[in-house]
Amino acid sequence: MAQGVHRSRRTFGAALVVAALAATATACSGAAAPDRAAPPVPAAGQQAPEQEAGPRAAPRSRAEELRAQRAARVLAARKWGLAKPPLEAPAPPAVKPAIGTRKGFETKSDGMPPVFTTVPTKEKIVFLTIDDGAEKDPELLRMMDELRLPYSAFLSDYVINDDYAYFSRMQKSQKGGIALHNHTLHHRYLPGLSYEEQKREICGMQDVIGKKFGKRPELFRPPYGNYNDDTLRAAKSCGIRAVPLWAAEAFPDHMEWREWDRDLHPGDIVLTHFRGKEDWDGSMADMVRRVMNVITAKGYAVAKLEDYV
Repeated sequence: MAQGVHRSRRTFGAALVVAALAATATACSGAAAPDRAAPPVPAAGQQAPEQEAGPRAAPRSRAEELRAQRAARVLAARKWGLAKPPLEAPAPPAVKPAIGTRKGFETKSDGMPPVFTTVPTKEKIVFLTIDDGAEKDPELLRMMDELRLPYSAFLSDYVINDDYAYFSRMQKSQKGGIALHNHTLHHRYLPGLSYEEQKREICGMQDVIGKKFGKRPELFRPPYGNYNDDTLRAAKSCGIRAVPLWAAEAFPDHMEWREWDRDLHPGDIVLTHFRGKEDWDGSMADMVRRVMNVITAKGYAVAKLEDYV
């Protein structure tokens, strides 16, 4: 009996020594006791429990996003030499406005795609459109993206077929995309052609844009703004639903106006062209600076044509 007691005391004493040595080792190593128990070891074949992630940045509110966008636009305007940052366009309408043919622009056939120069709206907005595709200036894509300026391109195959890739980059250069529309295959004077010849010019360009850029357009602009009844009938047969012309035209050094008051109006369509210094006294960027200084000074913003038509 006494021998069993002595053995128990020796065992208990050894346990105390081991515990003391372990405590000393922990103290010497400088390790701190954990705030909470270590996670349990997973059983074989099970995943370890996920560790709590650190604090995440809260998502920005809509107001904060708008402030950041405005700040970026201010910096872009300075970079590109604009007198003032472009104004923000209002949200597009939930329902697109009904558009009819402008008085005096009608042809004899009923039910044709409407021909117009201004979109019916009370908002102080205008629409930028660029014709043909002769100049492939990469600076234009950067500038319009950084300024967040929407625009629509009306393309002719005879000047874009040497560099379809440029217009593919243009199409994807902005959030929401840049729309590519029909300006005929060869930019011919359409009223001088037969119905079948006009149809080949218009439907042929529909095929090119659909094949090269993935979507057949619904908007068409006749070269020089000239058309007749055959033009509209041919365009309709090719899937065209509207024919936007223009109320003003922009150049690097001046503006030209259709209306008697030589001014902008809500919903006006502004035309310019893909041109460079070989044709203009300036570059595409010079033209954008000019037209945006005029648009902004008159209190207008640039909106996306396809949101309204």
